[in-house]
Amino acid sequence: MGSHANRRAKIWRHIRRVQMKRHQSMEVDGFDIEVAEDLGEIVLVKIENRKYIVKNDWYCRYIKVKTPSGETLEFPCYRWVVNDQEVVLRDGRARLPQDDKTSLLKEHRRKELETRKTTYRWREWQPGFPMSIDANAYKELPLDIQFDSKKGMDFTINYVKAIQNLGLNKFMEKFQSSWDDFDDFKKIFVKMSNTASEYLMQHWKEDFVFAYQFLNGCNPVMIRKCTKLPAKFPVTHEMVEFCLERHLTLEEEIKAGNIYIVDYEIMENITPNRTDPSTSQYLAAPICLLYKNTKNKIQPIAIQLGQNPGENSPIFLPNDEDCDWTLAKMWVRLSDFSVHQTVTHLLRTHLISEVFGIALFRQLPAVHPVYKLIIPHIRFTIAINTKAREELLGKNGLFDKANGVGGGGHVELVQKGMKTFTYQSLVFPEAIKASGMEDLPDYFYRDDGNKVWEAIKSFVEDIVHIYYKSDNVVQEDEEIQAFVKDVCMFGFQNRDNSGFPKSLKNREQLIEYLTIIIFTASAQHAAVNFGQFHWNSWIPNCPSTMRKPPPTKKGVATTAYIIESLPDRGRTCWHLGASWALSRFQDNELFLGMYTDKHFVEMPVKEAMEKYRKKLAEVVRLIQARNKGKNLPYCLLSPDRIPNSVAV
Repeated sequence: MGSHANRRAKIWRHIRRVQMKRHQSMEVDGFDIEVAEDLGEIVLVKIENRKYIVKNDWYCRYIKVKTPSGETLEFPCYRWVVNDQEVVLRDGRARLPQDDKTSLLKEHRRKELETRKTTYRWREWQPGFPMSIDANAYKELPLDIQFDSKKGMDFTINYVKAIQNLGLNKFMEKFQSSWDDFDDFKKIFVKMSNTASEYLMQHWKEDFVFAYQFLNGCNPVMIRKCTKLPAKFPVTHEMVEFCLERHLTLEEEIKAGNIYIVDYEIMENITPNRTDPSTSQYLAAPICLLYKNTKNKIQPIAIQLGQNPGENSPIFLPNDEDCDWTLAKMWVRLSDFSVHQTVTHLLRTHLISEVFGIALFRQLPAVHPVYKLIIPHIRFTIAINTKAREELLGKNGLFDKANGVGGGGHVELVQKGMKTFTYQSLVFPEAIKASGMEDLPDYFYRDDGNKVWEAIKSFVEDIVHIYYKSDNVVQEDEEIQAFVKDVCMFGFQNRDNSGFPKSLKNREQLIEYLTIIIFTASAQHAAVNFGQFHWNSWIPNCPSTMRKPPPTKKGVATTAYIIESLPDRGRTCWHLGASWALSRFQDNELFLGMYTDKHFVEMPVKEAMEKYRKKLAEVVRLIQARNKGKNLPYCLLSPDRIPNSVAV
């Protein structure tokens, strides 16, 4: 494994073909090793990297063994061979713990998990957060879960590159200065060629575009059907009568299912960013009421910028002065951005997927079918989260540069989000049902999400039925039970109200559990991540912070006041750089249905994968047909644009 003359593989039984790549150059080598003697039944293969011979760490993809009878056995590896450590491999056939009958194979499983548990340890990064990997810095992570050399993720470097690529350097020179007017923001669109962004720039003030984002924007999970107006939001029929097209009272419209609500109660009392003493920053906790008109389009009809009604908390209406109404909508958009970044995106995709990933390494050996199924969907997740804690979310990190909830507010939001976070909310169809959003037209996030959920669930069901022939097999699988228990007891710290199961009783529960893991890491993350540049790059539509407090009276807002409220030039540039960097696919991205690492070798699984890819292709076709001719096509949940894992 150094020069060709010295490349050797130490075996327990038999080796025929090895494919490996070097850590530094990523050069891929494959080489054959002939074994003249009869080694008997092939049980395990062991490889090691002898440091006195080898100068580099090596990544072993797989080993193939061809027996004298002509049979070929595959030994998947997909891990690094480093530091004189032995890597002992089973053949590629997936096995449950109860399938192993010999003491040798049982001991191999035990030793693998024993080693993993010392390598992948739980740690609480912040009180009230999901548990994360026990590592202070990215470089402390095991090599097996670091980025490969084709994918580097350094937030500072990437954001600086983004600012350069977007031609924003010249605006950074006057970091804390305000923009002159709304047209002034157009200067930063010089190098942008994005249909959705340009449409938004032209139509952002329209109520339809404002409301549409609750359905198909970056944060399509906040809107709810309003079954009763909360006492804290005293909207009367007289206030909104001019908006109602069916000649019904507001109460009758509510009973008819035509009223929707978005409540940012979670933003109440969140600490605004105070990291820059020269710039004041403000937050709000608004409530927005929306109406489905006779054309089945929703539009905002009332906005209150706080949770406490009263003289200093007016209810803004569409027939108010243009600046008043525009500013009220901006405050809603700021709150939506803040909740999206911290709860919808960070907590409910990144941090949750990391919990599943750590528990997977700790409790499931590589031979377990669930390990083989899930491992592609946690690719680079622990690495990106560790980088984020190190460079983005920590004290004086990049999050503080542009966001109104930087400097600690983002931590408070995640802590609040965890208090109401439940297992059932991760079941996509159930989450839609709980919000009352089953039948509103043009809710493409719901429509496409349901299709992708069903495709994933059908694939998972096929895999589960291959290896689990009955509910009893699930109950007897001590490793899958330990995995589920680890997620609940340690990953989510055994919160009583979370609803996370501590055990699984049948195949149906296992199918739902695994579907949640895959959907969250792939589709849900794609839905809330890759639209950020589309929806957030026109700053008046999506301010990342506000430099003036929310208005307490009507009639005081002016265009100049709004411009002074919006982010200054520097924070605008950091915000744009972040949106651009986070919305880009990686050069070596793997999308749903793509399995370049061959963890499974059994033909029934390969057939299930092909069936899965055909279902995904059909979803792509339906979405493409639906999007034809639309000014704002919704592509975020098209399977060919859904990466397998949370990796950016």
